[in-house]
Amino acid sequence: MPEPRQTLTVELGERSYPIHIGRGLLADRALLQNATAAESVMVVSNEAVAPLYLDTLKAGLAGRQVIATVLPDGEQEKRLESMLPVFDEMLVNGLGRDSAVIALGGGVIGDLAGFVAATYQRGVAFVQIPTTLLAMVDSSVGGKTGVNHPRGKNMIGAFHQPRAVVADLSVLDTLPDREMRAGMAEVIKYALLGDAAFLDWLETHLDEALAREPGVLAELVARCCRNKAAIVSADERESGQRALLNLGHTFGHAIEAARGYGDWLHGEAIAAGMCMATGMSRRLGWISPVDEARATALIERAGLPTTPPADLSTARFREFMARDKKNRHGQLTLVLLKALGEAVVTTDYDDQALEATLTESAHD
Repeated sequence: MPEPRQTLTVELGERSYPIHIGRGLLADRALLQNATAAESVMVVSNEAVAPLYLDTLKAGLAGRQVIATVLPDGEQEKRLESMLPVFDEMLVNGLGRDSAVIALGGGVIGDLAGFVAATYQRGVAFVQIPTTLLAMVDSSVGGKTGVNHPRGKNMIGAFHQPRAVVADLSVLDTLPDREMRAGMAEVIKYALLGDAAFLDWLETHLDEALAREPGVLAELVARCCRNKAAIVSADERESGQRALLNLGHTFGHAIEAARGYGDWLHGEAIAAGMCMATGMSRRLGWISPVDEARATALIERAGLPTTPPADLSTARFREFMARDKKNRHGQLTLVLLKALGEAVVTTDYDDQALEATLTESAHD
């Protein structure tokens, strides 16, 4: 009997696309053939993933021109310079506007390959095949593409929606435990920002999810994708509601940028950032100490950091937070909690609460 599969849809009118979730999808030739009609395909992957899954993907795309660029692994590779060898291979092999780019990897590969697709000959088709939990539940859905700059996270990029997302849950069997836990940070984010029922479910099933129990993982990925698809469909370019998805990210991106990328995994930085956001929400009187402790306990149970690295000062935090993309007119915009399961994007907060949060978390 084939394992159960689910297909969700990101509703964007003529640009709507499916999210396929299930096990064994990389071996499903019909599904891969339907993901894009392009006869010439550039697969972008990295040195950790390509040895495991590139041959399977190529077999599924048999009959097409398939070129692959395999990049070094790591967040530090998410930069403009890493795009150049991909462009070189596409140009040398004569790929035109009717070609497609397929991202086979985690969030770094997905964001970078998506930006390649958005900019090559002013835009070609793009398919996401995420291979990490974080990419499956978050970065592969929604069309945000881009690279980092030494002065800020994701500062260079474009909105470019994929034609399809293929989330093969079986690839999580080979995901290192640290990466699995890092992905759980984005899962917890969805529960905290707008799905209180999911928070209850996650508290009950977290250990099974970390143990990679297939049924639990399938439900977890589908729940997160369903939540994100709804938000993206309502606010594709982050003019309002979509900014809620940045819970913990203003603090977390500051951690990543200050550390130079790659030292802390993205999910680890976001976990610490969410703890800072819940702490500030408690200081503002919006959530109770019990609520803060509940959120922190779940993050801790997932094996994630609840405090930032020891070498970050308040001044460094403010320096990098000032460059956050949500900021308007020089004013720092934060995503905070009015309740567990209810986030808000706001500039209406007491700066003393922010300063107290940074002082407690930072090391001056």
